[in-house]
Amino acid sequence: MDSSTQSVRIAVVDRPLDPAAAMQEVGNGAAGAIAVFVGTVRDHSDGREGVTHLEYEAFEERVEEVIRNIVDEAIAKWPVLAAVVEHRVGRVDLGEPAVVVAVSTAHRDDAFNAARYLIDELKARAPLWKKEHWPGGAEWVEGA
Repeated sequence: MDSSTQSVRIAVVDRPLDPAAAMQEVGNGAAGAIAVFVGTVRDHSDGREGVTHLEYEAFEERVEEVIRNIVDEAIAKWPVLAAVVEHRVGRVDLGEPAVVVAVSTAHRDDAFNAARYLIDELKARAPLWKKEHWPGGAEWVEGA
């Protein structure tokens, strides 16, 4: 499928994300499935309890282009009807979404597979960095 025929929106923003709005945005009459992944801030990480919030930074000149390439790859692999990929930058508090991926397709397997590919590749390749904060300290961590 040619990516120009799909509805695609990519955003790297410093405001709260709205998973329900992303889900609504990708829905259409041809969609038999919508898969939504929401990555939220939790109070712990590997070997650390008491995380209070995260701080994200992005290489602004490249991040949306890299994410767009990942979306184009997903569209080439699965019959994606629409996709939204949003990521926060700046401070993100406990329980808040840091990333939202929403994908619509005609069938559920394609929606699940495309959404999984998008989040996995975004985490592996997008120039985004995560700093964990806890009482008494903060540290940049891999795997943003």
